[in-house]
Amino acid sequence: MSSDASRRFFDDQFQRQIGAGDLNLNPFEELALAHLRGRVLDYGCGLGNLAIAAARRGCSVVAVDGSPTAIRHLRQRAEAESLAIEANEADLRTYRLGEDFDVIVSIGLLMFLDCPTAFRCLEELQQRVRPGGTAIVNVLIEGTTYMDMFDPSFHCLFSRDELQRRFAGWEILSAEYRDFPAPGQRVKAFETLIARRPVTAGSA
Repeated sequence: MSSDASRRFFDDQFQRQIGAGDLNLNPFEELALAHLRGRVLDYGCGLGNLAIAAARRGCSVVAVDGSPTAIRHLRQRAEAESLAIEANEADLRTYRLGEDFDVIVSIGLLMFLDCPTAFRCLEELQQRVRPGGTAIVNVLIEGTTYMDMFDPSFHCLFSRDELQRRFAGWEILSAEYRDFPAPGQRVKAFETLIARRPVTAGSA
């Protein structure tokens, strides 16, 4: 989360989910499960349901989000289960990664940044995937008509081919488009891309 209005929207949503005990993986997180291994970054982790699932599978996880409610909740869950999760609250517009990862997951985050910032963050995520590692990126794309969760001054709906274009040279394992109904007969249109970074000569 990044802009103040979007952060407040999701912080309120997270509080409702915690109150209702709604901690199930969403469909995009379920797609990511089979690819989780080693050192994992969950970038825009929300309540941390995927981070919890990864750690339960033996992964070492760094989870980052802008919602204090989400990070506080994730830390409590990780401590209760003694899971290998480092949960950090951060403004993802300016957050910088300090290490490389076997898998980087960013589900439902980048579209809440302005486009130049979203593309810069995506490039940094790509650079931090180890050779042979996997990036899993999910964004809202053009065709989305449900905009209530966006701060009007901070959002970026990706064009339909934007992710695949930006992952040119990677092995595309999956590119899935899904539309979901939203209030007021509107639509949320998503793309989820799973790609493997090539192993080049001389890379570890």
